[in-house]
Amino acid sequence: MDKLKNNEISKSNIFISAINGRYEVQFLYNLTPILFHPYYISKNKFGKKVLYGRISNSSAIEKFEFKYMANIKMLKNKKFSPIIPIMSMVS
Repeated sequence: MDKLKNNEISKSNIFISAINGRYEVQFLYNLTPILFHPYYISKNKFGKKVLYGRISNSSAIEKFEFKYMANIKMLKNKKFSPIIPIMSMVS
């Protein structure tokens, strides 16, 4: 059980660093490769840690559960700027 907690903490640290530096992240989600712009970490209604952000070349915000993520890599050579929907706020 302690190994699972430490694994989740290290995942959190990787994503916190990526969010603060605005670096893209690559990981496997249910064995599917994902290239992702992380925005923030939260917990869902069941208390499970989740990561919100945008998949590269997409405009939709997605949610990914930590327990299904593996092989996480922070891509320090690829930075991004969050897309903020200003037009919907004005209308």
